[in-house]
Amino acid sequence: MTEDKAKFSFKCQANCSHTQARAGVFATPHGVVETPKFMPVGTLANVKTLTPAHLEAAGSQMVLANTYHLHLQPGEAIVAGAGGLHKFMAWPGPMLTDSGGFQVFSLSQMRKITDDGVTFRSPRDGRMINLTPERSIEIQNDLGADVIMAFDECPPYPATREEVEAATNRTYRWLQRCIQAHSRPDQALFGIVQGGVFPDLRSRAANQLVDLDLPGYAIGGVSVGESGDLIAEIVKVTAPLLPANKPRYLMGIGTYREMALAVASGVDMFDCVIPTRLARHGTAFVGGERWSLKNARFREDFAPLDESCPCYTCQKFSRAYLAHLARANEVLGYTLLALHNVTELIRFTGRMREAILADRFTEEFACWLAPRVDRS
Repeated sequence: MTEDKAKFSFKCQANCSHTQARAGVFATPHGVVETPKFMPVGTLANVKTLTPAHLEAAGSQMVLANTYHLHLQPGEAIVAGAGGLHKFMAWPGPMLTDSGGFQVFSLSQMRKITDDGVTFRSPRDGRMINLTPERSIEIQNDLGADVIMAFDECPPYPATREEVEAATNRTYRWLQRCIQAHSRPDQALFGIVQGGVFPDLRSRAANQLVDLDLPGYAIGGVSVGESGDLIAEIVKVTAPLLPANKPRYLMGIGTYREMALAVASGVDMFDCVIPTRLARHGTAFVGGERWSLKNARFREDFAPLDESCPCYTCQKFSRAYLAHLARANEVLGYTLLALHNVTELIRFTGRMREAILADRFTEEFACWLAPRVDRS
């Protein structure tokens, strides 16, 4: 592994007095990420319905892209020919690519797992593809994101202890191969802690990864069918085991409560497709709640969507207009609601950051930290 550690650093700026919550700065070659931070997902080198200008206006600092999907379309060679993902999609800030593992394992009956890697039939054109740890890293090296993820096996929930332990052990062996294959000094390779819902497996996996002294660590294998409370318990066990001087990334999480509980456990970064996916169904995050703009009560409601929100949507358009667009399935409605939802989740993590810096996190976010709160 040849990361230039001078290009990547994490500095903790403040800690909460009552929890593991922390505020920090993660430096990358394309800029800094002020944590805690929600990261929008740009699966095919675009955050659905939003332009890079929208993302900057929403306060985005780091954007994700999907290795599996970009390999299938348009192919990493085209992205590399364009100068890498940053130039290809005109996003100037930090970027992260996943390994493709989660998507491949989601194919279920269409793939075969061995110690070498995963063989699967492309759902796009039917060809057989062999994705190994080395190939995943090669693809991500070509894509050129700042942070790349190790290839891992992500067992679904529920799975037996034997299945989870086998997947966790294979993930570690694959990580060692990823480290050997990684060749770009301007990319940071993160390891992923697996272990399912078994605390001892999570602990063992975390300790093995920490010994490798990677530039960052992710908690994977959550949000694959578990309840929110079970996810919170997994994160609470795992996050404190990871180095205090490295960024901690919780994969696939993006609701208010999940993020608040994870921040309380010491997590720094989050990603989820939920703000743009809900937008395409006419749903907005407002005041900690989910509002369906297709509801009849919004037909003649001419107030802003959220008077406290600075986004373009809330500053220019009424709930009635957004409700009209949602019911009419207008693309503009998808864009305006996605812009608001992304802005809202980034603002939420920003408010957590400010509260940690002021050592008021537990007071200001008590409603989300309390047991059995079900607001989102």
